[in-house]
Amino acid sequence: MVDALLQAAPWWAWSGFHAFVFLMLALDLGVFNRRIHAPTMREAGIWSAVWIGLALIFNGLIFQAEGPQKGLEWLTGYVLEKSLSVDNLFVFVLVFQSFRVDLRHQHRMLFWGVLGALVMRAAMILAGTALLNRFEWMMYVFGGFLIYTGLKMLVVKEEAVDPAQNPMVRAFRRCVPFDETGGHERFWVKRQGRRFATPMLLVLLTVEMTDLVFAVDSIPAVLAVSRDPFVVYTSNIFAILGLRSLYFVLAKMMDRFHRLKTGLAVVLAFVGVKMCISHWVPIPVQYSLLVIAAVLAGSVIASLAWPAEQDGAP
Repeated sequence: MVDALLQAAPWWAWSGFHAFVFLMLALDLGVFNRRIHAPTMREAGIWSAVWIGLALIFNGLIFQAEGPQKGLEWLTGYVLEKSLSVDNLFVFVLVFQSFRVDLRHQHRMLFWGVLGALVMRAAMILAGTALLNRFEWMMYVFGGFLIYTGLKMLVVKEEAVDPAQNPMVRAFRRCVPFDETGGHERFWVKRQGRRFATPMLLVLLTVEMTDLVFAVDSIPAVLAVSRDPFVVYTSNIFAILGLRSLYFVLAKMMDRFHRLKTGLAVVLAFVGVKMCISHWVPIPVQYSLLVIAAVLAGSVIASLAWPAEQDGAP
């Protein structure tokens, strides 16, 4: 596995990327957001622009170092993962509302969630690329799963689920000493010499489980674009890094993008079909990028043109 990673990119590229990521996270939480507060729309917008700008600069380096093909693969993977991660935001809103997390604590909660996502995504990407490189037929398994997921999103009407009633959440409450009044500032508190988990730890675990569920869809989708571990991993991580800031930009506007889920379903189905027919009809990555961008832009425009109040959309 290490050999496969080093074939995709030299050790200094992997090390330098992770050093940059952890440096930015340290600056974000330790310097710019040291004080616990609720980010303003302007602040969140600036940070979103910073993360997108950094992602595009990194994409430019990929274009220069690896050529147009890898550069387009990276950009397509980033756009795909960024769009799919927006679906996470709808669930995050529900999670924070369910556990009554104050807005000023949500930013720090999402920071720790991102750190956990880095580890989980890395493991899933490495496993996925290894499976596809070793067993070619897994491409049809991944493709079929994406088609099924996309069609299910189109046909099945999702019902609101209370994250607090999740079986794993209830099991956590029963098995771990838990203090309902522990707040959302620390993971553990001491009461009469005993350590108790706080609601912050419970919310963090719920956020991580949510990300894991969404990664099951998004990782195969990105692997349909590229099998280069470095391209897939770095584009995925850059999309996740900007997720926290994007959350605070979109949190109050979620209802306005009621048709985005339809667009995401079409994108997943398209990527699944692309995977299944790639052996006979390979679709160039630039065309994939155009299709994905067009579908997502169309779903956003349709959401704004026909608000939910007018057409009864959920």
